[in-house]
Amino acid sequence: MDEVAFTKFLKRSGKKPHVVEALVEAVTEFESYLSQAQNTTLDYAKAQDISDYVDRLDEPEVKETMRGLALYYQFTGNMALARTAGAIREQRIAVTRQIFKVREFLGVSADEISKLEAIGIITVEHMLEAGRTTQARQELTEQTGVPPEVILELVKLSDLSRLGAVKRVRARLYYDAGLDTPEKFAEWEPEALRQMLIDFVARTGFEGIPPLPKELRNAISAAQKLPKAVEYDS
Repeated sequence: MDEVAFTKFLKRSGKKPHVVEALVEAVTEFESYLSQAQNTTLDYAKAQDISDYVDRLDEPEVKETMRGLALYYQFTGNMALARTAGAIREQRIAVTRQIFKVREFLGVSADEISKLEAIGIITVEHMLEAGRTTQARQELTEQTGVPPEVILELVKLSDLSRLGAVKRVRARLYYDAGLDTPEKFAEWEPEALRQMLIDFVARTGFEGIPPLPKELRNAISAAQKLPKAVEYDS
């Protein structure tokens, strides 16, 4: 690995020194694994090598390690392996997201949630799958008796939960402030968005603090990269 060039690449993309150090270390450890266990190098690694390596990692290490490998292979121009590492990381994030229950969102009706839970819609992943299209949401209303506007709100909150750390309070803040889909989120600049949210919290007395600049930068970046998951009416 050309550690100097990779480090410069990470710094140019805005990574802080401690983050750069962790990402470089992740790639170095993978490089060592390839040499010792697979008798190959970073340049000749295959997707299966990455998958086999993941099996050796402790679960808390997987996401950061795959982030490092995705960035490294993006740096070297090997987009196939960058996508492999990125996909593994997204799978792990999705598993984390699956355990977040719809009823944990701030400001939702427990009675309406119970009607959805009765037909197996418990997590945000369930909600996104069941309410992906306009027709599916209408069918949910007919099946459960939950009003269509409530179904749509829960789908949008679940959609917002795809933005990394956005969960119970943040999803409600963004939804109430008019940022009710990732697509709307992606249109903002971090500084302007933070000021809008500061003003919204002050004006409405929302129970929670505005996000920090780094949190918003990460969320906007995630929104810009996320594939569209839900069909909304124009």
